[in-house]
Amino acid sequence: MYETIINDHLFSSDKTKLQLDVIHNYLSKESYWAQNMPIELVKKSIEGSICFGVYLKDKQIGYARVVTDGATFGYLADVFILEAYRGKGLSKQLMQFIMAHPDLQGLRRMMLATKDAQGLYKQFGFTALAMPERIMEIKFFDKY
Repeated sequence: MYETIINDHLFSSDKTKLQLDVIHNYLSKESYWAQNMPIELVKKSIEGSICFGVYLKDKQIGYARVVTDGATFGYLADVFILEAYRGKGLSKQLMQFIMAHPDLQGLRRMMLATKDAQGLYKQFGFTALAMPERIMEIKFFDKY
């Protein structure tokens, strides 16, 4: 388990602290990338990831996860801070916490996709693809 407290906010990788209802509600109703995602799929994504929660007085107010093999590659996904808590630097603190996680050190590559938060991720070394012609995908459906 990996934890720290910054300005009364707990940042933790302890999955037992995650509040599934908060995560599912945000992803399925407020995010642009996971609208209508079923709770079973959210649970499965948590099981297969290193997860990060942000808490204020035992209430979860932020979340992110990294899908990784723990050796060469990681994919950062589902990053959010609840709207009522934005504008306080919590996204930046969450990213600092994630990037310092012991299990993510030494990876050869970490990737993510974002519609509107490039400025945040650039602060941590993320850039546009150097050779986008090498990256391919299969999009099975656009449901969420």
